[in-house]
Amino acid sequence: MISKKPRWKTVIIGFSLAVVLLGVTVYSATTNILIEGTIPDSKVFDGAVKVTVRSLTIKPGEELPWHYHPGHAFNVVKSGTLTVEDGCGGEKKLTPGQGFEEMNGRVHRGKNVDATEVVVYDTFITAPGKPTTVNIAANEGRCGPPKDVDECKNDGWRRFNHPRSFINQGRCVDFVGHMPRTLSQF
Repeated sequence: MISKKPRWKTVIIGFSLAVVLLGVTVYSATTNILIEGTIPDSKVFDGAVKVTVRSLTIKPGEELPWHYHPGHAFNVVKSGTLTVEDGCGGEKKLTPGQGFEEMNGRVHRGKNVDATEVVVYDTFITAPGKPTTVNIAANEGRCGPPKDVDECKNDGWRRFNHPRSFINQGRCVDFVGHMPRTLSQF
């Protein structure tokens, strides 16, 4: 008589692997670190900072994962048309020579909805030892943190879920008033 145990193990392992593979999204965007360096005593950021400059190439039709930057990110489009989607809603299209900044951990993602590659130059300013980018778990769209007090008004406080949610407008306003002011707090 042939035991059915090994067959069940094979089926379970195969099924588990299939579930894992279906849940994984592969991104083909390529990054090239151009230079990294440390400023030991930045007057602007009140302490040591790491500066990283990179190029990012996004293929036609590709969407980057939802992410944020634990510090400051300054970005300029070199070629193509970049669409930046904010986690709280809204999109902006940027063409060569146009730039944008991402600060305070705001969740967003870049997309290339056109037929040509997009090339972006990014400059990240972070605390030493911090990554330049943090992807959101399970590529879940998240909203936040609030940029300013106005985003908390008129029930705007209800939509935030990153890095936390709020129980009322006052708590949202208080959060904005106590947002990190130095890079080491990100």
